[in-house]
Amino acid sequence: MALIKTLSNRAFLLLIATTFIITACNKVPVTGRKQISLLPENQLIGLSLTNYGEFMTTHKLSNNMSQTQMVKKVGKNIANAVNTYLTEKDSQSLIENYQWEYNLIEEDVPNAWCMPGGKIVVYTGILPYTIDEAGLAVVMGHEVAHAVARHGNERMSHQIIMEYGVSFLSTFIEEKPEQTQILFQQALGLGAQYGVMLPYSRMHETEADKMGLIFMAIAGYDPQKATEFWERMSKSGGQKPPEIISTHPSDESRIKTMKEFMPEALKYYKNKPLKLTK
Repeated sequence: MALIKTLSNRAFLLLIATTFIITACNKVPVTGRKQISLLPENQLIGLSLTNYGEFMTTHKLSNNMSQTQMVKKVGKNIANAVNTYLTEKDSQSLIENYQWEYNLIEEDVPNAWCMPGGKIVVYTGILPYTIDEAGLAVVMGHEVAHAVARHGNERMSHQIIMEYGVSFLSTFIEEKPEQTQILFQQALGLGAQYGVMLPYSRMHETEADKMGLIFMAIAGYDPQKATEFWERMSKSGGQKPPEIISTHPSDESRIKTMKEFMPEALKYYKNKPLKLTK
């Protein structure tokens, strides 16, 4: 009787968890992919604001006014494009609490990022590769796409699910020999790292590439400049890990995917079906 009750409790908990996950599903703009977002977006934005504030107090803003103004100009254009696209798709609620901000940080690293909530940072080290506004729009469109697609929320949600799953599975191996438990946990860790999390991150990157192409096209930048930018990045030097163990697509894969998606992005650039907001 106790065993039946335990199994019933587990089944009930599983049913609740499954129902919760289903109701927490959203669709990613542009791609339409279903995703799981277990955390309230406002909570993530609050965390972002805290981390962003700490970051800005420990990093130096660039004193190059022309480059700074270019970052702010492109950032505003991309933000307007996102607003226009989501309004047209009746999905503006995705960014209703965003407070856009664009900063250029003095650091010789080819990098940029956008936190949930619209806080965008570009490092001066990436400007030699972006070269002009269009190249910068490639980078900023991509980073903004991560935030709009709520990739951070999805990533954290999967980590929570994975941790809960590991704890749940552990109850089934409590009576196994210690060595068996160690081997099982090692295998699960390797499976989680190479079988789920890393390919999943590459999917996020590809999705952000596609969304970024559309956002930059709506903003008035030629999306074909994206492949030129990544070709420059591919020649930047430095040894890169094989794609199978990398969290990012290889440059070759990325460029190939972009070229395949380019006809769709060019519809927004050539025909200008959406009007930019002021």
